[in-house]
Amino acid sequence: MDDLARLGSRDAVANLFVAHHRRLVGLAALLVDDRATAEDVVQEAFVNLHRRWTQLRDQGSAISYLNRAVVNGGRDRLRHGRRGAVLLPRMVPVPEERPSAEQDAVRHEEADRLWHAITALPYRQRQVLGLRYYLDQSEAEIAEILEVSRGSVKKHASRGLAALARDLEAGA
Repeated sequence: MDDLARLGSRDAVANLFVAHHRRLVGLAALLVDDRATAEDVVQEAFVNLHRRWTQLRDQGSAISYLNRAVVNGGRDRLRHGRRGAVLLPRMVPVPEERPSAEQDAVRHEEADRLWHAITALPYRQRQVLGLRYYLDQSEAEIAEILEVSRGSVKKHASRGLAALARDLEAGA
């Protein structure tokens, strides 16, 4: 992050965009269930970061700012009902060798089942699990981003994982 402090706002935000855009769109898509809306939320987060670049107390905290802005932007979009058609991204890594048609169908079916189970979770549980397992954030970082206690993070993570396990076992 020291490199970011030396760059101007335009270059610093451009570097952050290249490094974190895809990850943030994935997080936003988990939260708003719509790829186009997710991309809008992330774009707004980067635009606002650029506008506020000189106001950041610590320009090294820009990634935390972006994480929080995406979570809050997703929450705001859902609150105001600005949801478009659902375009479900596939959160499955691309294998190095091409799978058979049967393997591909099974992988997509499993990804769809997981996606539907995640989107059925209450919003706060979805936020916590997305930040924890998609962005690999610690409990303390999640608590800071969501402005809740660490105990609340633990509670929502536990309940969300238990609900996912139930849903996935029921569908097996």
